[in-house]
Order: sequence, then C-alpha cells, then structure tokens
Amino acid sequence: MLEVANLAKSYPTPHGQLSILSDLSLFLSPGDAASIVGPSGSGKSTLLYILGALEPPTAGTVTLDGIDPFQLSPTALAAFRNRQVGFVFQDHLLLPQCTVLENVLVPTLVGDCESDVAEWARDLLDRVGLANRLDHRPSELSGGERQRVALARALVRRPPLLLCDEPTGNLDRASGEVVASTLLDLHERQETVLVIVTHNTDLAGRCQIRFELVNNRLERVEDA
Repeated sequence: MLEVANLAKSYPTPHGQLSILSDLSLFLSPGDAASIVGPSGSGKSTLLYILGALEPPTAGTVTLDGIDPFQLSPTALAAFRNRQVGFVFQDHLLLPQCTVLENVLVPTLVGDCESDVAEWARDLLDRVGLANRLDHRPSELSGGERQRVALARALVRRPPLLLCDEPTGNLDRASGEVVASTLLDLHERQETVLVIVTHNTDLAGRCQIRFELVNNRLERVEDA
C-alpha cells in the first residue's frame, strides 16, 4: 500500500520559499488506480517524483508497504526504486541501440532477479501486443508501440507501485487509447498501485480514484 501523510514541497528562491505542494495526504491499496489532473506548473510531476523516491519532500512522509524510502541509504534507495517502483514517462526513453526485448530487460541488469525474468519479459511484450517485435529497434516502431515497450519495461520487475507521467501525452488519439487500455489492463492483472498524472480527461476518468491538484493541495474528485 502507498501512504502519504502531510506531504509538503518547497524550493528556496531569492525572495523566500516557493511552495509547490502543501499538506497532501492519500492512501492507496493494491489494485487502486488513481489519476491526478491539474494545470501545467501545479506540481503534478513533482508529486509523482516524490512518490517514486526520485526527489525528497520538504516535510511529511511517504511509505510503500511500510517502508519510508527517504530513510534508506543511497545504495538501498536505488535498489528500492529498481525493485518497488515502475515509471512510465511521456517520452518512452528507450535505448536506440537495443532491441525491444533488451530494452525491457534493462531494469533487471542490476540486483537479483527471478530465473524466469526473460520469459516474463517476453510474456509482457506479448500482453502489450508486441510479441512479433522482440528483435526490432525503437526506430522501427511507431510512437504507440514504443510507449507499450516502456510500459513492459516498467513492469518487468513486478513492482507494487506504477507511476505514469503523461503516458499518452506524445501520442495521437488512437495510439493513446491503445496505450491507456493496455496500461489499465496490466495494472488490473498485477494489482499494482497505479498513479497517473495526465491532462487526458478520458484517461483520468477511467481511474476509480481521481484527484485534482489545486492551489498546492490534492482534492478528491467525486462522481457527479
């Protein structure tokens, strides 16, 4: 489970502290899918980076399955992110010199992995509809296919937390719908805690839990 309590984030400026996030709290269980919307510059990506232990909060706590990653040593923190958190960004960030299968296996190059990890990677690529693209390079794929590879890569370590920052932002409508459906289907199968930051109202509306980031605070969006 993901638990956030009284989270705040600010940055020093010549004119004092600039507050980005204030007194945020949330609780998500395995199988929960939450979307976060809000205007550009409201702090959505900053919040996602804190949840993924990429950036520390100024105040408050973040725990995943009872572990506060910001209390770990740098080595343990890197291992925590590799094992416990999957990231999907707006840009697929695939390695151009590697094949589709090799890209998916990149997170498994460090730390201990299950003996069947290559088989699992192939299974994931089959689930995202790319079983016939294993030996292709990213340049040989469409934008939607590249993003589906990135999704498989994010899930190859079977992380309990999946974080997506505008996963359909660079895609046309048709490709975006395929990626969104694939993302939600895999989330449901693996019962991850899923958090999606997006401007795509259709994608946000497909999550059973919806938030809006307004005036540095997270507000729950209830059904009309």
